[in-house]
Amino acid sequence: MNENLIQHYPVVIVGGGQAGLSTSYHLRQQGIDHVVFEKNKAMHSWETQRWDNFCLVTPNWQCELPGHPYAGPDPDGFMKKDEILSYLKGFRAAVEPPIREGVSVRRVAPQPQGGFHVSTTSGEVTADAVVVASGGYHEPIVPRMAERLPADIVQIHSAQYRNADQLPAGDVLVVGSGQSGAQIAEDLHLAGRKVHLAVGNAPRCARFYRGRDVVSWLADMSYYEMSVDEHPLREGVRDNTNHYVTGRDGGRDIDLRKFALEGMELYGVLRDYDGAELIFETNLTQALDGADRTYNGINAAIDHHILENRIDAPPASVYEPVWAPPTERPRLDLASSGIAAIVWCIGFRPDFRWLDVPVFNGAGHPQHRRGVTQREGVYFIGLPWLHTWGSGRFGSVGRDAAYIVDHIAGHMAARTGQATQGSAA
Repeated sequence: MNENLIQHYPVVIVGGGQAGLSTSYHLRQQGIDHVVFEKNKAMHSWETQRWDNFCLVTPNWQCELPGHPYAGPDPDGFMKKDEILSYLKGFRAAVEPPIREGVSVRRVAPQPQGGFHVSTTSGEVTADAVVVASGGYHEPIVPRMAERLPADIVQIHSAQYRNADQLPAGDVLVVGSGQSGAQIAEDLHLAGRKVHLAVGNAPRCARFYRGRDVVSWLADMSYYEMSVDEHPLREGVRDNTNHYVTGRDGGRDIDLRKFALEGMELYGVLRDYDGAELIFETNLTQALDGADRTYNGINAAIDHHILENRIDAPPASVYEPVWAPPTERPRLDLASSGIAAIVWCIGFRPDFRWLDVPVFNGAGHPQHRRGVTQREGVYFIGLPWLHTWGSGRFGSVGRDAAYIVDHIAGHMAARTGQATQGSAA
């Protein structure tokens, strides 16, 4: 292969979501030539991996993509799926990225002379720097025990769920109570379906407290400015499950205990299937209590902030459980349960096998500091808690991109300087 015929880009961005296009925006601001490779379409996952009634769980005013802040009529509301897609379409139009859609990156490897060789489905290119903007949610997780379930049970992952009507008549088992699981369980419940929910250890928070959205209070308390280095858990916070809450119908709490009062069946973590019965951990009480403890703890921190700053606000309150499991149910006979479908809401695993560069730890996770790896020229953007809470969302991904692009510009200036010195010598 004649390397002289291979097209060269100073920067290759892998991924055309909000993280990749935020990086493109800042590269354009600094006049740095680049290309964005996106294996599907820009913002693909927002259109194809969200259910019909999906909406943001953070208020619209927190949508601050670079050069394209939210400017709609409802800053305190929560954009629905079609509004999100419209917002992102406007962002793409504003950025005008040099994007090549339908192009997958197969391999990125270092070159002996410096820089990187990038193999794609449309050919080979080289780059001085590579920005990994493909996120960390690549492969839907479905446990191997799913293979042993009866063939007439319809099984889908949360990424495939659209609405209650796509599932056959009968009860639905939702496995997992993180943001997606709790909201999909609610969506099915509101549609009149009988829901069985296997509850995990996800925490929850209030939607509104003492007269304001909890997000607004936490923003005032600088919670969203806290870096991963400042967080008590340090890098461990990246493994945390997000709090469940919803922006649906103007925003409200998700209270699984209330759902139980209304007929939803709650269980502990689903552990196995023995050929006849589903087997659950007896940790439901512990999980519900833990979620409520987090809920009340966040509110207590807001109480302290209000008191310390002498803010006039409605009185404080403490959540009191409206329901408790009468007994733990470790087993459920599948044949007699009425369950006709299962929605797996237990997350995704990353897949960075195409990145043939030693920037990963023993667990296969990227090692970086604010997106900058120890390998010069390799960067990550858009991962949860890359730097702050907002790193994987519309809130702070633009600031993360600006930081990385500044680093890229410095890296290129240093290389140019070294080349100039070498020529002079």
